[in-house]
Amino acid sequence: MVFKRLLGTFGVGAPSVDTVLAQPRVRPGEALRGEVRLQGGDFDADVESIVLSLVTGAEAEHGEGEQTGLIELARAQVSGPFTLRTGEQRALPFEFPVPWETPITEVWGHQLYGMAMGVRTELAIARAVDKGDLDPVQVAPLPAQEAVLQAFNRLGFQVKSADVEVGGLYGIAQHLPCYQEIEFFPPPNFAHVVSEVELTFAANPGGLHIVLEADGRGPVDDSFGRWFVSHDEALQRDWVAEITGWLNALGSFGHHAGYPPHDPYGHPAGYPPHDPYGHPGYPPHDPYGPHGGHHGGPGIGAAVAAGVAGAAAGFLAAEAIDEIGDMLEGEEED
Repeated sequence: MVFKRLLGTFGVGAPSVDTVLAQPRVRPGEALRGEVRLQGGDFDADVESIVLSLVTGAEAEHGEGEQTGLIELARAQVSGPFTLRTGEQRALPFEFPVPWETPITEVWGHQLYGMAMGVRTELAIARAVDKGDLDPVQVAPLPAQEAVLQAFNRLGFQVKSADVEVGGLYGIAQHLPCYQEIEFFPPPNFAHVVSEVELTFAANPGGLHIVLEADGRGPVDDSFGRWFVSHDEALQRDWVAEITGWLNALGSFGHHAGYPPHDPYGHPAGYPPHDPYGHPGYPPHDPYGPHGGHHGGPGIGAAVAAGVAGAAAGFLAAEAIDEIGDMLEGEEED
């Protein structure tokens, strides 16, 4: 994928830049590789830095409602200061890791509605920064994530949409200041139990956290389930049975009084005495914690531009979301 443009920030006759990705489709934990190719303009240009960032759209909840902006998932400096001579051609190779917690953009081989991601090239010349265009990137599921997703497919769930929210998952150490929710419509045999199921992954080198949230019907309120498995164990686990058992427990709860509203396994209120899945038990409240909170990670200072630094930042956020919107429209046209 190549994006070539004249850097309008620096005026007529300025350098042009191509950002070329060796592979525009990656998985979490892999590396993005490619080249930034520069073509000198009509004058010598003192380049201060070239920085690449992996970005996606995100929603942030706050006291006044909800705002949407661009969130940075990873950032890498390709070059420090140098002089790009008139008409000079220069290629700068790059490689930077895709975080394990990076949201995915496709499910079952299809574009995930509501998701778009891209690499942005920032070129700084003479204290002016041109942020460039977004070069689209597709993020495929890890094999462990794919195993869970295939179980939803076999059970007859249909993907509704997905989004990224600023915040953290309760009890899970995260490196990114956000998480993804993938929303599914239930199959007919579970439609009387839940109206929707949301799936969240949080991967790391050692394994995969899986969090499920069910929007219940009738006496069943929003309920949660969570697992942690190694990457190898995820491939061996019978996820059809796991998800079915969780949903059946939710259905049974609707006919028995006295169980806490957020514990789909029927343990007494609070933490369960043991965990049938071999990891620390989970509390009977929202595992996502307060929306809008976050852990440390890249891009926190400008996690969502809108609302962070006033009207100017809000304009930049709107501009960024326009680019994400264009990318989504392009996928739909394809």
